[in-house]
Amino acid sequence: MKAIVHGSTRLLMASILLITGTYGSSAHTAEEPDTTLLLEQVEVTARKKPLATVQSLSGVELQSLSSTSIADALKYFAGVQIKDYGGLGGLKTVNVRSLGSQHVGVYIDGIRITNAQNGTVDLGKYSLSTLESVSLYNANKLDQCQSASEYASGATVYLQTRRPTRDSLSVLAGIGSFHTYRTRLNAQFSRKGWSGFLDGEYLSSRGDYPFRYKSEFEDTVGHRTNSDIEYLRLESALFKGGFASHLYLYISERGCPGGIVRRLSDKYNNVGREWDTDFFAQSSFEHRFGRHHRVKFNVKYAHEYLRYNTDYPENQNTARVDNHYWQNDAFASAAYSWHPVSWLSVNAGYDARVSWLDADLKRFSVVRRLDQKAVAATQINWRDLRLAASILYQHYKDHTVTHVGAADPLSRFTPAVSLGYTLKGVTMRAWYKSIFRAPTLNDLYYTQVGNRNLKPEYTKQWNLGAEYQLSSPNWLASVQADAYLNHIENRIVCLPLKGTYTWSMMNYGETFCRGLNSTLSFRYMNGPWNFSLLTSLTWQKDLNRTDPDDADTYDKPICYSPTLSFGITAIAGWKTLSLTVSELHVGERMWSYADPEDVLKPYNNVDLKLTGSFNRFAASLEINDLLDVQYEHIPRYPMPGRQFKFTLTVSL
Repeated sequence: MKAIVHGSTRLLMASILLITGTYGSSAHTAEEPDTTLLLEQVEVTARKKPLATVQSLSGVELQSLSSTSIADALKYFAGVQIKDYGGLGGLKTVNVRSLGSQHVGVYIDGIRITNAQNGTVDLGKYSLSTLESVSLYNANKLDQCQSASEYASGATVYLQTRRPTRDSLSVLAGIGSFHTYRTRLNAQFSRKGWSGFLDGEYLSSRGDYPFRYKSEFEDTVGHRTNSDIEYLRLESALFKGGFASHLYLYISERGCPGGIVRRLSDKYNNVGREWDTDFFAQSSFEHRFGRHHRVKFNVKYAHEYLRYNTDYPENQNTARVDNHYWQNDAFASAAYSWHPVSWLSVNAGYDARVSWLDADLKRFSVVRRLDQKAVAATQINWRDLRLAASILYQHYKDHTVTHVGAADPLSRFTPAVSLGYTLKGVTMRAWYKSIFRAPTLNDLYYTQVGNRNLKPEYTKQWNLGAEYQLSSPNWLASVQADAYLNHIENRIVCLPLKGTYTWSMMNYGETFCRGLNSTLSFRYMNGPWNFSLLTSLTWQKDLNRTDPDDADTYDKPICYSPTLSFGITAIAGWKTLSLTVSELHVGERMWSYADPEDVLKPYNNVDLKLTGSFNRFAASLEINDLLDVQYEHIPRYPMPGRQFKFTLTVSL
């Protein structure tokens, strides 16, 4: 980092000398009198290495990945597990260090994407096309003027929207395997301090990919059915200085494919259908007072509509239902940052969120939730030593408007502390964080399943890590490694306590996870050539510590948690041509305690992407799962094999 800062300083000094006419020349002569120019104030800043464990993809590297959704990009980060139910229309959720998807907060421009109904975010609904960077933090981000909500997750994913720097208009058309068609329009402007964009995308896919499911007792070959999707996504944003706003609309219809049935996958189909309408409008404003004070305000309104229908005559697998859900969410936050001296900063924030959930289910409890958070945090940066500490207060109160009573209010304090020290270019860090997730509205109030006596699910995290960077004028190398321990108490699970067809939510389970995450990156530039090598490695043991008397489950691996996974991405570029090759390996995972031999086999997924541009035209060719490996994230939900995507973009 010091080399980069010194390089920036040299560049600044060279620019000043060039302006004053002294760069590359000898001393002034009598014929060349001294000239004094008054320059505007220039502020040079450099970020210290973060105390949190952070991984990030941005710029060319982000766009070079063979991916279209946020979930596809996150799978290359260490410690991340993706659950994907197959096909473009399948639900995609992220799990970090085996904490569970409800413990992962996802933020767009610093404001959280929420779902009070079930606590998860379907990352397949969000595109990479408008983003400048995607970052994953395993502890608090520790930036200035953070909202209280940003301290309230076990891990956080930050999606930073790209701010346009010029006027442009581009049209994209694409075609892919399994009858996939895609078109996108992007218009952006930048003038007089204002900038913004309008981005619209339409996609249609039949999703009828072939699969082969082979085990010791069966060998099934068929085509995936009811895996189609059709969606329209519209986004717009407006920026000026500390002001930022974002509008988002997503409308889709998709099939909900069920698990394949042995040798009968084409005869018995899950014909469930899902309709989604997601909308949000958000704005933020940040302002600095003098040198010591800064404030930031966030507001957001979100609306979600979901319809799930299985009421078809040919449906032979599940109960016939036609349910409608409506969710509204209003959010506001204020944060204040004070810097009394250069080495000390203090941050305070308060958030309030109101959520409404309604449904047309029989005996459904219409519910409103008030969620309040407050945080006090401080950071000390004294020479090579850094210290950060925070205390977060959360309060939840529900109100039901039907005959069913609400759960008791929930209030808790949770601390976090981080320590870092840099010695001879090596930054060592240690942090501890205690946090919990409140039961979701589905957990508490879902018809015949919800349990109003649920306790919050606590997680305690310990982390010890180190990071080192080495650079020269043409290349930059970085390596980091973190060892961690996670302990989760009162896990919220759904179990069939009242019979096979009657499930109930309850607190059952403790897990203990120890692991190691490491990343290595290397970037090289020389004239028209540039190369990048990005690697990530995760080794972890995630164990069930619920019941010492249960020999079948105690100290056994948690289902779906691999012991070993790693990713390697190589990017080679020459002028306007770029070739990206990536490989992702996921080890075997247990998925059932009933039979320890029931494991999901390890797999390697190799993707390739070739891009090029000429004048106003740009084209890309993607080949996903190059080796046509048949694999699963969930048993009997086979993923698509080899598939092709071709896109052509015209810029006007």
